[in-house]
Amino acid sequence: MVIYHLVLAYIVYMGDLPKDDVISSPSLLHTSMLQEAIDSSSSSEYLLHSYKKSFNGFVANLTGEEVKKLSNMEGIVSVFPNEKMQLFTTRSWDFIGFPQDVERTTTESDIIVGIIDRFSPPPRKWKGTCQTSSNFTSCNKYYHTGAEVEPNEYDSPRDSDGHGTHTASIVAGGLVSGASLLGFGSGTARGGYHQPGCYSADVLAAFDDAIADGVDIISVSLGIFPNYFENPIAIGAFHALKNGILTSTAVGNYGHNRATITNLWPWSLSVAASTIDRKFVTKVQLGNNQVYEGVSINTFEMNDMHPIIYGGDAQNTTGGDSEYSSSCDKNSLNKSLVNGKIVLCDALNWGEEATTAGAAGMIMRDGALKDFSLSFSLPASYMDWSNGTELDQYLNSTRPTAKINRSVEVKDELAPFIVSFSSRGPNLITRDILKPDLSAPGVNILAAWSEASTVTGKEWDTRVVPYNIMSGTSMACPHASGAAAYIKSFHPTWSPSAIKSALMTTASPMRGEINTDLEFAYGSGQVDPVKAANPGLVYDAGETDYIKFLCGEGYGNAKLQLITGDNTSCSADTNGTVWALNYPSFAVSTKYKVSITRNFTRTVTNVGTPASTYKANVTVPPGLIVQVEPSILSFKSLGQKKTFSVTVRVPALDTAIISGSLVWNDGVYQVRSPIVAYLY
Repeated sequence: MVIYHLVLAYIVYMGDLPKDDVISSPSLLHTSMLQEAIDSSSSSEYLLHSYKKSFNGFVANLTGEEVKKLSNMEGIVSVFPNEKMQLFTTRSWDFIGFPQDVERTTTESDIIVGIIDRFSPPPRKWKGTCQTSSNFTSCNKYYHTGAEVEPNEYDSPRDSDGHGTHTASIVAGGLVSGASLLGFGSGTARGGYHQPGCYSADVLAAFDDAIADGVDIISVSLGIFPNYFENPIAIGAFHALKNGILTSTAVGNYGHNRATITNLWPWSLSVAASTIDRKFVTKVQLGNNQVYEGVSINTFEMNDMHPIIYGGDAQNTTGGDSEYSSSCDKNSLNKSLVNGKIVLCDALNWGEEATTAGAAGMIMRDGALKDFSLSFSLPASYMDWSNGTELDQYLNSTRPTAKINRSVEVKDELAPFIVSFSSRGPNLITRDILKPDLSAPGVNILAAWSEASTVTGKEWDTRVVPYNIMSGTSMACPHASGAAAYIKSFHPTWSPSAIKSALMTTASPMRGEINTDLEFAYGSGQVDPVKAANPGLVYDAGETDYIKFLCGEGYGNAKLQLITGDNTSCSADTNGTVWALNYPSFAVSTKYKVSITRNFTRTVTNVGTPASTYKANVTVPPGLIVQVEPSILSFKSLGQKKTFSVTVRVPALDTAIISGSLVWNDGVYQVRSPIVAYLY
C-alpha cells in the first residue's frame, strides 16, 4: 500500500532579523532548518522563498508532520498556511472636506506609499527597484510564491483585474479632469496626495520589500482572519511599525453582522467603508407605464421596449440546472425562451447566464440591503422584493414588455453612513481594543482602472475603460492611507501611532440613528484629513508599548525575543494590560447584566499650541459613568506629555452596545475619543 502525504505551502515566521553577524545568510539558515525538518539533503527543492530584508522567515512546501516538527523547533514563532487572501473590493475627497486647493507642503511629493494589492516615478529617496515586462512599463513589483498563475492573470507586474490600479489611484493619483465611467461620476479624479486575491506568502514578501525600500505608509486592501502572529498582514504591519511606517488596512466586506472584522491588530489602522452623497439608481419602465426603481450602474442605452420573462418560466430542460432558473444561475436558462428578452431573476448575480443566453437585459430582486450599486455586463437593475407582487401580476398579463433605463446619479441625503457590506466589530482577539478605528469613503468611488480588464472584470463583458466606479472597504482604505500620507508630509518625524491618533481623534462623529452598530460600524467616525494635520494632542505609542501589551496578552519571552530581535522579557514591571495601551479610544466588554469597572491610563503629547490648557468634556448615555483624573491638562511647550486616567463604570447591560465620548478641548482643538461598553 502506498501512503501519500499532502504537501502544501506554509509560511515559517521567525521574527526579526538577527542583530549580530552570527548568521551571515538567512537563506542558508532556512535551508538548514528545513533540511532538519524534512530529513532530506535536497531541502532547497522545498524552499520557495526567504524573507531576509526586514524580518526573518521562509516559505516552503511541507507535509502536516513536517509542520509539527518545524513548529516545535527553536527559533520559530509560528507556522501557518499560505492561504489566498480576499480583495475588499473623485467626488469622495471633496465630500470629506479635502478640496483640490487644500494647503500642501513642498515635501508632499517625497512621501512614498507602498500599496499591497493585485496588480509617477517614485521619489529619489526610494531604495527599491521597478519591475517591468513586455506588457507593463510602470513602477510595480510582482510577487508570486508557490502557486500557479491563475487564468486571465499575467505572470508580471501588470494589473490584470483593475483592483490594484483603482486603490493606488485613490491614494495618490494625479489630477485628471473630465474622468468618468462612460459618463457616470464625471469630475476630476485625484488621489489624496499627488503622486481575485493575493497569497499570504506574497503579501509578506511585499511587506519585506516595502519596509526595506523605505516607504512612508503601507496601504493594504486585503484581509484574512487568523491570530496576531499567524497572519501576514499583522506580522508585516508590526515590523513596519518598528521601522516607523504606518500600515492602513481594510476591515473587510463581511458585514453587516457583528464580529466580522479582519485586520484588527492595534499597531495598524483599520478602516471601515462609508457612503458619499452620490448614488446611482436605475428605473425600469413596464409596458403598462408603471415605473419601478432599482440600483445599478447601467451604462447601456435601451431605446425600445422588450418582452420580459421570469427566469422560473424559462427553464433549461436539456441537461442544465433548471431548478435554479428562477435565480438565473449558470446553465439554468433556456436560451430560445430568453434570447432578446429582459429576464427577471430572484437573486443578485453577475449576469453571466443572462448574457450568454442572449437576454436583452436583466432585472434582479431580493430582500438584501441596496445601499451601493454594481455594474453588470448587460442592461440591469437590482430591486427590492417590495416591487415583487406588482411585477408578478404584470408578467401574467398579455405580452408583457419593459425597458431598463440608463442609470442616473442622485444625491444621497443620508450620507455619510456605514454601508451594509463593511465588516463590523467587536474585536474578537482583544475585546477591549475598539475596532474599526475610523471610516472613509468606500461606496461608488470613481478611480483609475486597468485596461487589461473590463468594467465588470468578467470575460463576457466587452467594455474597456480607463476609469471605473467601485465599492468596497478596499476603496475606503486608500482614502485613509492618502490622509496619512498628507499628515506625514507636514510632520515627517511623527511615529505611526501619532499619525493614527491624529486621524482618529479628529474624525467627524457619525449618526447612531442611522448606524445602529455605533462604533462597531464606524470607529471614531469619518476621516477628516485637513483637521488631522493639526490635531492638537496625540496619543503616541512605540514598539516598547506594544511589546508590553503582548506580554499582557500572554506572549512568552522566547517568542517575543524572536519577534523583537533583542533580549525583551516580560516581568511584573513590563506586563502591560490592554487598558494601559496608549490607544486613542476606550472599550469595555462585559457579560449580560454584569456590571464592571475598568481603569484606563493614557498619555497625550502636545503638538498644537505651546502654552495651552485642555479641559475634559465627557458625554455619555444614562447609566454609564466616566471619571477623568485630572480633568484639566496644562501645557507649557510643544512635545510636552501629560498622563491622565479614565475610570469607566458600566451598569448591568441588557443592550448590545452603548457609547459616549471624551473630548479634550482648549478652545482651539477638540481631541475626541469614543468610549464604548458592550456585551460579548
